[in-house]
Amino acid sequence: MRILLVEDDHPLARTMLDMLREDQDTVDWLDDGQQALNALAEEHFDLAILDLTLPRVDGLDIVRRTRQRGNQTPIIILTARADLTEKLQGLDAGADDYLTKPFAMAELKARIRAVTRRGRTDSSSAGLRVGRLTLNPDTGHLAIDGDSVTLPRSEFQILHYLMRHPDQVATRRRLEEQLYGWEQGAESNALEVHIHHLRRRVGKATIRTVRGVGYLLDSQAAGEAQCP
Repeated sequence: MRILLVEDDHPLARTMLDMLREDQDTVDWLDDGQQALNALAEEHFDLAILDLTLPRVDGLDIVRRTRQRGNQTPIIILTARADLTEKLQGLDAGADDYLTKPFAMAELKARIRAVTRRGRTDSSSAGLRVGRLTLNPDTGHLAIDGDSVTLPRSEFQILHYLMRHPDQVATRRRLEEQLYGWEQGAESNALEVHIHHLRRRVGKATIRTVRGVGYLLDSQAAGEAQCP
């Protein structure tokens, strides 16, 4: 899962980054409201954690403008503002949850799990399904015709994105963002290596290369191909 953390308290943000990454999530951090608004408009995130008091653009305005654009990325407001009126304003603006500071990291993680479960288009307990593939987003288990394996983090991030967008081309940049966010330093062929390993699990025809663009999960092949 790729998370956008928007927090201008730098010591708190660094602590949150370390703790959120413990769950193998990709977390990008911004401390500016305008940058956050731009990022939500231009990038794909599975979740945003948003402070309200931010430079340039207030967090409440970010929520409103993000929803006005039709962007339904789950948003958790995280703020020291504990007034009930402000909490209701945040929820009415389109936030999915509201947590006041100080908070326990365990509670934030529980709310993240709850919000992302609600946000999935496939809400069945069986997990995310495409053809013969079933992926459990909570555990990282991939099941194929009754056989189950726990995917390494990188393979899970890629397959999770492809299965959420079957038959749609995912660019190299988009998939690399799922893996690394805005961090640099990944080897140039790292994505190809992960795709190679996934194809060995799900069948070569299931993940197609779109030359010069990226990759596509073929839903028909996912239903028909015999996996090794």
